[in-house]
Amino acid sequence: MAKKKPRRLHWARHHRVLAGVLICLIVLAAGLLIAQDKETLRVRTSLAVDDPRFPQYLSDLLGHQLTQGDSYVVHTNGDDALPAMLAAIEKARERVSLETYNFEKGEIAERFTAALASAAQRGVTVRMVLDSIGSKKMSGDDIKRLEDAGCRLGWVNPVISYSISEANYRTHRKALVVDGRVAFVGGMGIGDHYWKDTKEYPRWRDTQVEVHGPAVTDLEAAFNQNWILTGGVVDPVIRPVEATPSGLAKSIVVWSARQGGFNEMKLLFLMAIASARHSIDIESPYLITDESSQWSLHEARRRGVRIRFLVDGDKTDARTVKFASRGQYKALLDDGMEIAEYQPTMMHAKAAMIDGVLGIIGSANFDNRSLELNDELSVAIFDRAVTARLESDFESDLTRSKKIDPDDWRSRPLPDRARDWLWSYFGEVF
Repeated sequence: MAKKKPRRLHWARHHRVLAGVLICLIVLAAGLLIAQDKETLRVRTSLAVDDPRFPQYLSDLLGHQLTQGDSYVVHTNGDDALPAMLAAIEKARERVSLETYNFEKGEIAERFTAALASAAQRGVTVRMVLDSIGSKKMSGDDIKRLEDAGCRLGWVNPVISYSISEANYRTHRKALVVDGRVAFVGGMGIGDHYWKDTKEYPRWRDTQVEVHGPAVTDLEAAFNQNWILTGGVVDPVIRPVEATPSGLAKSIVVWSARQGGFNEMKLLFLMAIASARHSIDIESPYLITDESSQWSLHEARRRGVRIRFLVDGDKTDARTVKFASRGQYKALLDDGMEIAEYQPTMMHAKAAMIDGVLGIIGSANFDNRSLELNDELSVAIFDRAVTARLESDFESDLTRSKKIDPDDWRSRPLPDRARDWLWSYFGEVF
């Protein structure tokens, strides 16, 4: 006959369970406290985006310089962008600066490792800033090969240094600068899912821009900000004379770093929305609004601005974030905005187009994590040709997307609505 467990052990087990639940609730509450919108920002501008004074006005407001004489090549998807990035590294003669959220083992990572190691071995200074969470799948062999070749790696918030607040802050930037003369910025990290079809999904849909001109200097300055924090004893290099004018575009390079409350990246998007008079098209996999962005979007609708969002669909790398995003659809649809979900694969591009005048491209999603928590890097480009190119991709992506019908959305099954409503309360944590 089996002996009964002592009552003390029975209660001890329950106490451990209750203590575990309590700890989880405390951590969750701390996360919500860190992530929540500190202040609601309500900004307007009497200057429309096509006003000749607006670029300098925006530059002065953000505290980031306006450059002139820039040119851009828009690379649609990784099979176009990643070979161009590798070619730039292979041509490097002085220095390579790479900051990326994810560097994941695989075929394309091996090619980048080989190119970076080869550059270092021929005397090029190779510096890399990597996120310890996003790049946790990086091959140990790749790390050793890079370090043995002389590449220097800096890690943002290594796991062993975590506090609750540090764990919530990541570098989400994806940028490569070569010799201070050419740069690449956008949504693509180093991983096979940007490059080719994988067992999970077809190749991800993403966008990267190649930058030439004075804006390259500012992109390298953004890299140096995190290199100073992670590289140990450093000697930052910025040589503005190398980035000579090469086009007609005006640009503002905007980078954000962790802080409580709003930052320049958030203000960039709020001011872009405020400057719109005709149309706002935003392509972002994650769509999580807070009171500040909700107010700005509502004001734009009151001005008669057409607003369209193109987001990821059921093929997503973050299902709970998708649920939280869908929990906000009803309010946006009720305000007359349009939402479409991309169908073929994971849609990871991050672009915003305002009145056909201003294009914003970079690492920042239109969500709370990008606009308040992460280190991000985007470029505001005042060039109608570049904006038209981004719009062309947007329209093409719409043909592969499912537009959300407001009436159908309101009549969805109750369990789906309840699930999305519940997850929406955690949107600012995501």
